[in-house]
Amino acid sequence: MNMIDRRHIISLLVENEFGSLSRIAGLFSARGYNIHSLNVAPTNDETISRMTLVTLCNDQKIQQLMKQLDKLVDVVNVRDLTEETHIEREMLLLKIKCNKSQRDEIKRLTDIFRARIIDVTDTTYTVELTGATEKILAFINSMGKIKIIEIVRSGTLGISRGVESLENTK
Repeated sequence: MNMIDRRHIISLLVENEFGSLSRIAGLFSARGYNIHSLNVAPTNDETISRMTLVTLCNDQKIQQLMKQLDKLVDVVNVRDLTEETHIEREMLLLKIKCNKSQRDEIKRLTDIFRARIIDVTDTTYTVELTGATEKILAFINSMGKIKIIEIVRSGTLGISRGVESLENTK
């Protein structure tokens, strides 16, 4: 059994009820697991929400965690996307301070990373970028001496490729 911590993307369907998020977060907290990122949003069924969370743990702990999540009454289905072919994306909103001499460099970087400048003032640009976490981090690191005023990240979203899906099994 692998005892090295690695990144896991857990996808859950949960009943869209008061306290569901609290119970899931409580399970992580009570067992000493950290949630690196968390997203919750409605699905095409108004009674069900989809939750995507990222955590770091070893193979033994992830197996225990998956079983414990599956036992929660609010959880309809749970899947570790890490072990299958999947697509993951994250969104970044980045507000940067820029003077006139930096604008060409910022425009060049947004073109390279396929980002979009979504707001411009005399002294700031706000940039939107969607992609894998590695792309988001590379873009942030490419700013160099450009002053970052504010960063907002969505955290990871994930979905299985092809016909595989996280279905309502209860």
